[in-house]
Amino acid sequence: MAKPLQGGLPPVGAVTGPVVEIACDESGFSGTNLLDPVTPVITHASVDLGVGEAVALIDELRSRFGYSPDELKSGRFLRGPYAGEALDRFVAALDGRAHVHLVDKEFFLVTRLVDLFLAEPSYGAGTSLTGDQRAAAHTLHRAGRAAGPAWDAFLVAFVEMVRTKHRRRPDRRSFELFFQARDALAETAPAWEDELDRAHVWHVLNRLYDDPSVPPPLEPLLPALAETVLFWSAGQRRVLVFHDEQSALTAGRLRRLQQALADDTGVSPLAGLVSVDSRDDPRVQVADLLAGVARRLPRTVGSLSDQR
Repeated sequence: MAKPLQGGLPPVGAVTGPVVEIACDESGFSGTNLLDPVTPVITHASVDLGVGEAVALIDELRSRFGYSPDELKSGRFLRGPYAGEALDRFVAALDGRAHVHLVDKEFFLVTRLVDLFLAEPSYGAGTSLTGDQRAAAHTLHRAGRAAGPAWDAFLVAFVEMVRTKHRRRPDRRSFELFFQARDALAETAPAWEDELDRAHVWHVLNRLYDDPSVPPPLEPLLPALAETVLFWSAGQRRVLVFHDEQSALTAGRLRRLQQALADDTGVSPLAGLVSVDSRDDPRVQVADLLAGVARRLPRTVGSLSDQR
């Protein structure tokens, strides 16, 4: 007997008004291991194809270019004998019907640090809704990258400090190691000494465990999903998402994301999210292939992409 799908927030009743259905999947997600040099980016892809259109595109790729049913994964797809032609056909077929959001994992960590400790953590943080905070993140990122090994050590310490899994309370040792790394970084980037206040950081760390309004600090799928929804909504319609199963996309988190994206009247562009098994939904299979291609060859799908 199949296990229930994890995650999701299906809409209650019919979705009224202008609505678009999109299917989504990601590539490069490595959980909280956001400093893995093998996968420095995450791609979150979405398509607005109907089921019949997705089936037709998959069938065409298989019949025209000789792919077998188990080869429509980006790695095998890009190694096929007619990969160049197949890729051109695939991208052309999705023109105006797809979107890819690219997340640089290292820069995502910097936005998390800014949102948590230099601003107010929220489910809208890290997205275009808080664009005024991105300037600070870019400044810190540039200064940090110039610092060399001290920057790498600082990011490692940050990840360890805000990691909540298997903990019930903040870890004082990782907190102290983080500030030791901050002090080492400050020798190259002096502004760090004044930017991070120990008492405030400790207060926010406690909120991670007690306050559900604070988003999980090492979860990039939530802001990626938010950007995807904002793209497809364009302020004019609601978006119903069909997403490959993701345990990170819990009902509680999605409900708070809905609220964060809502306009002044309380209407959210996120109408709901239905978790699906990618093997059962050809639209998600297309999104999965697009996400993998975009992660491996970002310039090839540049016209479909944005980056944060």
